[in-house]
Amino acid sequence: MPEQLWVTEFLNHYFGGIANSLLHMVRIQPKYPAAPITNPVAMEILVVLLLLLFFAIVRARMSVDKPGGLQHLVEAAEEFVAEQAHGVMGHGYERYIPYAITLLYFILLGNLLGLVPGFESPTASPTVPLGCAVLTFVYYHFHGIRVQRHRYIKQFLGPLWGLAWLMLPIEIVSHFARILSLTVRLYANMFAGDMVTLAFFSLVPVLVPVLFLGLHLFVSLVQTFIFVMLTLVYLGMAVSEEH
Repeated sequence: MPEQLWVTEFLNHYFGGIANSLLHMVRIQPKYPAAPITNPVAMEILVVLLLLLFFAIVRARMSVDKPGGLQHLVEAAEEFVAEQAHGVMGHGYERYIPYAITLLYFILLGNLLGLVPGFESPTASPTVPLGCAVLTFVYYHFHGIRVQRHRYIKQFLGPLWGLAWLMLPIEIVSHFARILSLTVRLYANMFAGDMVTLAFFSLVPVLVPVLFLGLHLFVSLVQTFIFVMLTLVYLGMAVSEEH
């Protein structure tokens, strides 16, 4: 059985039976029936719970006349994403802000969780970035079809019907490659950051690791920004009339 974080042990102790039942319902046999909830899944659950708590606090303290620091922080994040979306997508960008801001909070908190002793970044496991990438893939194709209908499918065939047999497989491969690109970029950077930080904490536990904690923080912010920006770019390409 793999080593479990204390959060994972807690969830397996109290909810392991429920997890096994759900997995059996979809005909999935857990590798370790005594511990069906893995560390990445436990960290994802923790991220969701922390975000729910955070926004419950923000909602309770929301004020038009005297906004607090948390409200300013949330509004600044929303304005930042909105500016990026407007620059990339132009008209009609407002519809896609909720998905983009949700990605931003989830990935950023997941990245930063590895800085806390006793936890690890769920995004340092390939399954979590893969899930975000697949969800983004489905999301932008759905809206591409919703907005452009048959024109969206037609663009996969290219401008010349004579080359449609060549363009179609190229376009399909290129779109599926986006899943791989989003997954590997986020996973590789966060996994490497976790390993480097852990290695230097083991070798030199005083002062020096602080530099790598700062580097981990910087990488977390950059990778979150890149993932969200690429999502907005793919959305813009899917729903804009020029494409």
